[in-house]
Amino acid sequence: VMDEIYGRGESSAWGLCPGTPCEKAMAMLDYVVTVEADALEPHDTVRMTNCIEELQEKHAFDAILIPATTFGRMLAPRAAMRLNVGLVADVTAIRHKEGEIEMVRPAFSGRMMAGVVTTGRLPVMMTVRRNVFSCGKRSPGRAKVLKHAPRVPERPAVRLVERRPAGGSHDIRDSDVLVSGGGGVLQSFDQLESLARALGGMVSASRKVVDSGRAPRHVQVGQSGRTVSPRLYLALGISGSIQHVVGLRNAEHIIAVNPSRDAPICSLSDIVVEGDAREFIPRMIARIEQGAGTVNNTGEGDNT
Repeated sequence: VMDEIYGRGESSAWGLCPGTPCEKAMAMLDYVVTVEADALEPHDTVRMTNCIEELQEKHAFDAILIPATTFGRMLAPRAAMRLNVGLVADVTAIRHKEGEIEMVRPAFSGRMMAGVVTTGRLPVMMTVRRNVFSCGKRSPGRAKVLKHAPRVPERPAVRLVERRPAGGSHDIRDSDVLVSGGGGVLQSFDQLESLARALGGMVSASRKVVDSGRAPRHVQVGQSGRTVSPRLYLALGISGSIQHVVGLRNAEHIIAVNPSRDAPICSLSDIVVEGDAREFIPRMIARIEQGAGTVNNTGEGDNT
C-alpha cells in the first residue's frame, strides 16, 4: 500500500518476530526479522521499543503496524514517541485519498467511523484490530530470515516474577462458531449458552444486549466491540445495523433467524430462518440432541 502511494515500486512486507518465526509468518511475509528470545524480556515494552527504533533507523520503513492487543496498545505509544511520529489506534480500514493514506477507526464509542490522514514525517504508524485485515501468501511463499541483535540495556525495565499457564480461551475471536443474540432474544438471552454449548461454540451479542446489561462488553460484536471471523455466525434476533455488520464482515458463513426477511442481516446471510428466534433456540437444541442420539448408538456423544 505504501509503495503504491509513494511511487517506490513493488512493496515488501516485513515482520518482527522474537524467537523462532512460525510457518504462517514465513508464508505471508517477504522478510522476517528474528531476535533472540533472551534479548527481549516478556512484556518489556522498553526493549521492544529499542528494537523497533534500531530497525527503523536501518531500514526506514514507510509504515509500522502493531496488533491492537493488550501488549500492542502499551508498545505502540512508546514506539511512536521514540520515533517522533503520530499514531492512529484501532484501525479497521485503510483507504487511498488524494495520494495520501486515510486510516479509518471507530469514534464516539463506535457510533461513527473517523478517517485520519497523516501529514507528518514517515513512518505512518498504527495499531490494527484483530481479524480485520487478511494477508495472502507472498510469492515465492517463503520469507527470508534476517537476524537482529538489539542493544540491550544493563538492567531490564521489566522482570518476570511468575508464569502461570493460561486456561481455556474465553475470547470470542478464537471461536469457530458464534451464537449471537440481539434485541429479538433480549429476554431469552440466557438460553443462548445451551445452544452454543451444543454447537461447540461461544456466545456473543449485539450492542443492544450489552447496553441492556444482559451480556458483558467483551462478547460484543461490532464497530464498538470486537471484529470476529468464525466459520459459522448464528445471528438470533439481530437486525443487522451497519455498526454490527462491520464486526462480522470476515465471517465465513452466516445464518440469520429473524421474524422479518427484510432485516439488513438477512441480505448478508447464507441461510435465513424467518421466524421468532426465541422459539428457534429450544427447537434447535432439541434437534441437535435428537440428532446426536440417532447418529451415535454407542452412547459416546458423537455430535457429527
